Amino acid sequence: MTRDEFETLVADALDQIPPQLAAMMDNVAIFVEDEPDPSDPELLGLYEGTPLTERGEWYAGVLPDRIIIYMGPTLRLCDSQEQIVEEVRTTVIHEVAHHFGFDDHELHELGWS
Repeated sequence: MTRDEFETLVADALDQIPPQLAAMMDNVAIFVEDEPDPSDPELLGLYEGTPLTERGEWYAGVLPDRIIIYMGPTLRLCDSQEQIVEEVRTTVIHEVAHHFGFDDHELHELGWS
């Protein structure tokens, strides 16, 4: 799979977020990178920033939060195109949920880990 094809899958997954939720996303940028830090080589995605639920009056003039989806580990994990599509979708939703303030325990309980 090419980088462009993978980025399209990420964009498609973002398009599946209900418009009401997508409109609430604030000051966050989504990136595709080839590989995560070598200390966690199987990481599929990462959210870096301050969740919406933790922002207060102090939150102004900051750089955007970052959601990173890692192509290499995702492709190595999956055996088919269908699995890649589903894993990208799950990872995007998982990381966007972090932006909304969900932690890993809550996402696991909801089946999004």
